[in-house]
Amino acid sequence: MKAQKPQQRPFDAVNGPARSLLSLPAAARAFWRQPTPWMLAAMIVVTAAARLLAGDWRLSDALVPVAVLAVFPFVEWVIHVCVLHWRPRSVRGVTLDSRLARSHRAHHADPKNVALIFIPWQTLSMVIPALAVLSLLAFPRLGLALTFLLTMSIIGLVYEWMHYLIHSNYRPRSRVYRAIWRNHRNHHFKNEHYWFTVTTSGTADRVLGTFPDPKSVQTSPTAKNLHLTTG
Repeated sequence: MKAQKPQQRPFDAVNGPARSLLSLPAAARAFWRQPTPWMLAAMIVVTAAARLLAGDWRLSDALVPVAVLAVFPFVEWVIHVCVLHWRPRSVRGVTLDSRLARSHRAHHADPKNVALIFIPWQTLSMVIPALAVLSLLAFPRLGLALTFLLTMSIIGLVYEWMHYLIHSNYRPRSRVYRAIWRNHRNHHFKNEHYWFTVTTSGTADRVLGTFPDPKSVQTSPTAKNLHLTTG
């Protein structure tokens, strides 16, 4: 099944000429025109209010965010490799290919298309309630489940902002962001088989062996056409 590319103005239209630099406030205005940041922001507000009402604060409420932040680069890596870079498979005449994978292939083909940068809102509308239910079942008390949900909501919004900013015409100014920016652009424009982390500079990639010296890696002919598919 071919993914239908969203009809959205490319960055050149949103941000001006392709070679012009984008200011951070202008980038933020374009960011908040998309639906998924608002969905995640709403989740942050709701879960924060629910967490305050639940009370029952304990030491574990401080430990959960730390643990999530430590594990998230590896979760991000696994999702990127196993879900977003999923190769379509046919099983008994049925094609197994998720919306996320199709959208991500379209994103590689057109990295500056604004709508393709973000998590599809249809997917997020299913992930949010599913994550809420799983959190309530997995944690021993309501307060801790809400702490986890709040942490994941904030991380999700940061992920969307970071990924959007990397693909915009905004150019890095800080050393930390420059490293993250270069890491992800290597994934898109050098070789799609490496540099899978987005919100950090090669943390999980270094551990899992996908952080080579860019000079030692050949430019991939399929970086913009994953698996030699057309959508």
